[in-house]
Amino acid sequence: MCKKNKPTNQKEMSFIEKARRAQIVECAIETIAEVGYAQASLGQIAKRAKISKGVISYHFANKEELLEQIAIEYYLAWQSYIAPRVEVQKSPKEMLRVYIESNLTFVDENRKHVFAVIEMVSNKITADGKLQFAADHDEVVLLPIENILTQGMQEGVFREFTRPSARVMALTIRNAIDGFTMELMRKPHLDIQEYTRELITIFDASTKK
Repeated sequence: MCKKNKPTNQKEMSFIEKARRAQIVECAIETIAEVGYAQASLGQIAKRAKISKGVISYHFANKEELLEQIAIEYYLAWQSYIAPRVEVQKSPKEMLRVYIESNLTFVDENRKHVFAVIEMVSNKITADGKLQFAADHDEVVLLPIENILTQGMQEGVFREFTRPSARVMALTIRNAIDGFTMELMRKPHLDIQEYTRELITIFDASTKK
């Protein structure tokens, strides 16, 4: 098909085009989760979707655009899952508890998508040798935690944090959540509830005034 006819805006797409793009993204997620980022070729993705590589090229300019769409959809799904659950809580302590709990539940319920994004974040290198998604990923996930810590400190619920120490605590909480993801990749039958309870206990104690 002529490239100028390629849909470039989600609003301009027909229902069928949206469904096809969603199918391609889902098959890309499954492929990356199964064989890894480096081995996930457009040919393999097309084979899994039972379509030609040309169909993928119609909807996505290249592999990079397809992978970026996976990352975009992941972060939108993550935000829409976590934010409403945290925002309805009445105290910073409960906000932090729900943030940890809902993150682990989201990972558990979306394993393939999460594992695929981890592969991408860990392996997608820019022309100057840097991890492409790392910087944006850090700011998106750390800021909500820092905001909770700051609010808790202001309300006298949490101990005192300086700006640098709040970042250290946010990093520690986030790394613990990401560590759960890696452990789940190694041990698919991990006891999610016990893991969640222990993390909540640890960070309740470490943030308490």
